Amino acid sequence: MKNVNIITAEDAASWVKDNDCLAICGCENVLAPDALLRALGERYAQCGSPKAITEIHPIVVGMGEGRGLENLAHPGLVATAIGSGYSYLKSSRYTELLKQGAFAAHVAPMGTIFQMLRDCAAGRKRTYTKVGLGTFVDPDVEGGRMNRAAGESLARHVEIEGDVHLAYDVRPINVAFLRGTTADECGNISLEDEPVSLGIKAIAQATKASGGRVVAQVRRMTQKGSIHPRMVEVPGIFVDAVVVVPDQELAGGRLNPALTGAVRLPVGDVGIVPPGVERIVASRASFEVFDGATVNLGVGMPIAVPTILHERRLAPNATYFPEHGSLGGIPGERAIFGTNINPDAIIDSTSVFDCFQGGGLDITFLGCGQIDANGNVNVSKFNGIVPGCGGFIDIVSRTPRIVFCGAFSAGGLEIGTEDGRLIIKNEGKFSKFVPVVEQVTFNAKLAVERGQRVTYVTERAVFEGRPDGLELVEVAPGVDIERDILRLIPFSVKIAEHLKTMEVGHFS
Repeated sequence: MKNVNIITAEDAASWVKDNDCLAICGCENVLAPDALLRALGERYAQCGSPKAITEIHPIVVGMGEGRGLENLAHPGLVATAIGSGYSYLKSSRYTELLKQGAFAAHVAPMGTIFQMLRDCAAGRKRTYTKVGLGTFVDPDVEGGRMNRAAGESLARHVEIEGDVHLAYDVRPINVAFLRGTTADECGNISLEDEPVSLGIKAIAQATKASGGRVVAQVRRMTQKGSIHPRMVEVPGIFVDAVVVVPDQELAGGRLNPALTGAVRLPVGDVGIVPPGVERIVASRASFEVFDGATVNLGVGMPIAVPTILHERRLAPNATYFPEHGSLGGIPGERAIFGTNINPDAIIDSTSVFDCFQGGGLDITFLGCGQIDANGNVNVSKFNGIVPGCGGFIDIVSRTPRIVFCGAFSAGGLEIGTEDGRLIIKNEGKFSKFVPVVEQVTFNAKLAVERGQRVTYVTERAVFEGRPDGLELVEVAPGVDIERDILRLIPFSVKIAEHLKTMEVGHFS
C-alpha cells in the first residue's frame, strides 16, 4: 500500500466544497470526529465556505455544546440533512435551525441508512426495504420530513413480487469524516480505544465507490505493518488522509477499557438503580426477561433493566445486544448509550441490523414519549426536541416481544413508596397518553397484525396492546384506578377481566 497523507483538520475542512455531500460517523459522543467537524464549522464562519452541503449521519452525532453536529449550526452551511435523528437536547442549536427551516431535514431508520451506504458501496442505485411502512417515514404518513423545508420525501412506494416496499435513491458521497484510534503509515485504521465501530467501513467504501475522499481523525500514528491485520477496521485503500489528534477524548472515560474489552470490570462495580420511578418501571419490566434471551435495550429507563436483574441475580444467561454492536456484558450508562461493560463480542452496526431485521432478537425494551388510543408510540418528535427514530423502527420491525417503559406522566411527577404501596405526591404536568401521537414511530396496528406482543409499563399501571387499543392489566398497590389512571387518559381504556395488582416487591 502507498503511504497515506497526514494533514491538519483545517486541510480536511477545505476538502468539503460547496454543494458537496458529507458523510459523518459517530453516535452521540462516541466515535464522533469532533476535530474535523469543528474545523469545518470554523472554516464556514471565517470565509462562508463550504455552503449548501448535504450531510448524512446514520446516528445522532454529538451531544452538547461544541459537539458533533452542533459544529455545523451555521445558517447556510447545510442545505440538506439526512439522519436517523438529530438531538435529545432542547439546547441544540442544530435542532433550532432545523425548526426554523434553515435546511431540509430528513429522517430514515438507522438500519435503512446503513443499507443505503452498503448499496452505494456496491454500486447499486437504490435501496429497498419494508422497514418503516405505516410509520412517519412512510410517504403516505410524513415521509420522514422533519420540517417544512424538506420538500419531497426521500422514500417512495414500489411493489416487489406483490409486496409494498419503501425505495430510497442512493446518494453519492464526496467526503467522509471518520474517527479511529490508530493509523499506520498506509492509512490502515484500528479502533482499539473505541467501544463500537458504527459502520465506518461501510461509510468509507461508499465514499470511495462514489469517487469521493475519506479523512480519518485518529489519536496516533504507527509504523507500516505494525497493526495486526485482524485489528484493521478500515483498510488504507479506503482512506485518503489522516488527521492526528493526540488529545482525542476516550469514549466512556474511566470505563473505556471495560467497554472496549481491554479489561473486565468486577461485576460488583456495575452499581444499583436508586429508588424512584425508574427503579419501579425497570423492576416490573425485568419480569419479562427469560434466562438465555437475546435482549435489546433502548435509551432511557430500559437501560436499568439489566442492572436490576444483575442486582437480583436473575436471568444470568441473558445477552444484551444494543444496535451499535456491543454484544454481551452489562449496558453502559446513558452518556455512552449503545456500549456494554465487559462485552463478549463487538460487531459492526451494519451486521447488527441484518440480525434485527431478520428477527434475531427475543425481546426489546424501549422508551416512549407519547402513547395514543391505538397503542401507537412516538419517540421521534415531541416537546420541542427532534431525537428522530434511531434504530427504533428497525428494532420493532421483527422482534416478537416489545416492552415500552416510561413514567405515566412528565414534568414534575413526584412519587414515594410506603409499605409496598405507591404514593403519588405530585402529578406530572404532561401525560404520556394522548388522543393522537404527534408522530407515529411505532405502528401498533401493524404490530398486532404481525403477531407481536406489546406491553406498556409505567410506575402505576401496565397495559397490553390489543387489536382495539390498550387494555389495563395491572395496577400498582395504593393507586386509585379512576383518580390516578383513567381520568388522566384522554381516551377510553379497556380494563382486564382479571385485573392484577403489581407485585409489592417493585415498590419496596
